[in-house]
Amino acid sequence: MSENFLYLTRPGIDTHQEPVVYMRNDCHVCRAEGFSAQSRVRVCTGERSIIATLNIVTGDFLSHQKAALSEAAWRLLNPQEGDKAYFKHAPAVDSMGYVRGKLYGKTLSQAAASDIIRDINHGLFSDIQLAAYVTACAGNRLSTEETISITRAMVESGQRFHWGEDMVLDKHCVGGLPGNRTTPIVVAIVAANGLLMPKTSSRAITSPAGTADTMETLTEVTLSFERMRKVVREQGGCLAWGGSVSLSPTDDIIIRVERALDLDSEGQMVASVISKKVAAGSTHVLIDIPVGPTAKVRSAEVARHLSDALCKTGAALGLNVKTIISDGTQPVGRGIGPVLEARDVLAVLNNAADAPDDLRQRALTLAAALLEMGGKAAPREGLQLAQQTLQSGAALRKFEAICHAQGGLKPLHPAKHQHVIRAPKSGIVALFNNRVLARLASLAGAPNAPAAGLDLHVRLGEKVEAGQPLMTIHAEASGELEYALDFYNTHPEVLRIEEEVV
Repeated sequence: MSENFLYLTRPGIDTHQEPVVYMRNDCHVCRAEGFSAQSRVRVCTGERSIIATLNIVTGDFLSHQKAALSEAAWRLLNPQEGDKAYFKHAPAVDSMGYVRGKLYGKTLSQAAASDIIRDINHGLFSDIQLAAYVTACAGNRLSTEETISITRAMVESGQRFHWGEDMVLDKHCVGGLPGNRTTPIVVAIVAANGLLMPKTSSRAITSPAGTADTMETLTEVTLSFERMRKVVREQGGCLAWGGSVSLSPTDDIIIRVERALDLDSEGQMVASVISKKVAAGSTHVLIDIPVGPTAKVRSAEVARHLSDALCKTGAALGLNVKTIISDGTQPVGRGIGPVLEARDVLAVLNNAADAPDDLRQRALTLAAALLEMGGKAAPREGLQLAQQTLQSGAALRKFEAICHAQGGLKPLHPAKHQHVIRAPKSGIVALFNNRVLARLASLAGAPNAPAAGLDLHVRLGEKVEAGQPLMTIHAEASGELEYALDFYNTHPEVLRIEEEVV
């Protein structure tokens, strides 16, 4: 064992969040341990250790005395350049037996769910094994009881806030509707009325922006557990990335693989939402379920089923959950992408004359329901209070205060490249394909390039003339703009214009 070490080096290889270790296949450690490509390896330096996937290299990239770590592995292990590291096979992942059983139709017990989530959280699952777990949960394969078991296990895997309050509010949208960035506005209105709303949000899974991506263009969202607690105590609310405070941390690991597979199973989504609300210390949660032919939820029947699963899972973990089924036939606001959505949010909070009214009205509706849930307004009177809070500037002041408490309010920077898409003919805007629009914005670079995305200039039912601007594609690189344009030119179903019936 004393000779079974290599010196660590940091070549700067980005493997996203997957820890990877690189070795020569003819180095003494590989030969002694019998390692091969894709082996799961425990890497130890002193008291710290991680589990990583082994990639074998040849040629002059590495000497026989060195092992290289990907950026993800380096961050987790936190060594110094040249540190000694010792290597051995990672332990067998026994909980994969439950995953295989689920793939063949076996029900997950609470013990099985706990073992799976624990092993994922401890980094024992490779990305291939994670993909198997995500696939096993897809296609509505999880029953309500299994979803509750997974949710409990996910809550137990991370830290949890306890605010000592009887009323702690939260909201969530199940997604599938580009530009639906109501959360910053809702949090500002609710917190301005003295209610507690410690809002944590995810980054994008399959969309061009998540709330955390959008807020990161305006302020710091990567808050520590104690920093988030301080912000909420000072301001009554926050707008933080959930992954930074280790609230249900397994969820962020799973989301990474769901994004790569473009899968978002209902049961895992319910577990994700409810586990993070419980971990955030929430007591009352409002969940928006947009329904439309190209939204994530495509029918009222599916929406009711999802609503039932969310309410039952929430109740099993002590949450009071209320759902709202909303219109999901077209994007919300004008911008799709972090910077463009942040611009729309600021326009609404500033009561700008040209602020997108659909975003304003959706945010007011959700804020009204939360104000009534929180006892600040009587039934059917929440909308008036929400409107007063927005129009008076109180919501804007609270939003700015939250941003300053989180690290300051940052200016927005537009993309370097834009291209206007014009109507090929006159007629009526008859269809927006939300999924294809989201894909188009993603190909333009969003959310990794924050200023990239789409600006919409028309709405459903609007009359347009040939040559009139329909949308503008924003990109930070000319190559991404060309890529997005190629996609648009081969996907005419992005937006449909029909002849006007006289």
